[in-house]
Amino acid sequence: MTKNNAGLSGLMVGLGWDEASKSGGSGKGLLGSLFGGGKGNTIDCDASVLMLDEKGKIANKKNVVYFGNLNSPCGSVVHKGDNLTGAGEGDDEQVFVELKKVPANVHKLVFVVNIYKCQEKKQDFGMIKNAFIRIVDNATQKELAKFNLTEDYAGKTALVVGEVYRHNGEWKFSATGQSTNDISLSDLVRRYS
Repeated sequence: MTKNNAGLSGLMVGLGWDEASKSGGSGKGLLGSLFGGGKGNTIDCDASVLMLDEKGKIANKKNVVYFGNLNSPCGSVVHKGDNLTGAGEGDDEQVFVELKKVPANVHKLVFVVNIYKCQEKKQDFGMIKNAFIRIVDNATQKELAKFNLTEDYAGKTALVVGEVYRHNGEWKFSATGQSTNDISLSDLVRRYS
């Protein structure tokens, strides 16, 4: 990312998704019929950032940025808050990264998404469509990369969506799209502990 964008210092990482199309004449749609309908059963995807050291580990639990910890201790990663439904156009959740503020001991920022209370609500990523991650130059608003998650993730409850990492003095982006059966952010964090 920084190789061809020498002045790049700030990123906006946008993540978006929609519930899969609803059908049926009751007004509740298929998901509403399956899960009893009502506001409480919307799919609440939560985006988080894991700040990893050179060994690929989370050195400090405060280096997990999510709806319950919106700012990294160094101020380089800021989560703009939780979208409970994925409704609306564009990014559902946004994370801002100031690359020059990322501490030298942080080598990788891993972006993950999990479904809040997936077991309780019997929800998985097969009920999600139009999921994506995009990287935007925060100064120019130029989109640097976008990865659409088109694979069928039925039965999966979490995704390792992408990562921003240091390589030979530059920042790079890799879209991973790896699905898992982790049921909470804590489960995802354990993978990197």
